[in-house]
Amino acid sequence: MAGVEIDLIVRDICRLRPGLEDVSATITVHSIVGRFLEHSRIFYFHAGGDERYYIGSADWMARNLDSRVEAVAPIESPPLQARLEETLETLLADTENRWTMRSDGSYERVQSTDSSLDAHETFMQAAREPNQE
Repeated sequence: MAGVEIDLIVRDICRLRPGLEDVSATITVHSIVGRFLEHSRIFYFHAGGDERYYIGSADWMARNLDSRVEAVAPIESPPLQARLEETLETLLADTENRWTMRSDGSYERVQSTDSSLDAHETFMQAAREPNQE
């Protein structure tokens, strides 16, 4: 593991157990259950100043990977990378719909601190605004 921090944003079932010493201590599993069921497949890797973004088509379950062709593609455009980064940051900042998995597999609702953020409402508001690019 070498201290690599990993955040997974899942929609539903996740068999991985985060927070287990010497196994998954640096992994956090988030689940966002709100107005919409996301199907985004965004992958972000960062090491030594090198950032890489990918998008994919698959729900990584055996039933989908065994009998279909799925793809993961790199995103190299800086404006598109910025948009993906904003999407991930918004999802991880959600205090209204986000749950965090405990090491026993149960989920605990993320509590709002000073301010609240609903990722789905944020995305809907952004979709209503004129394109500023």
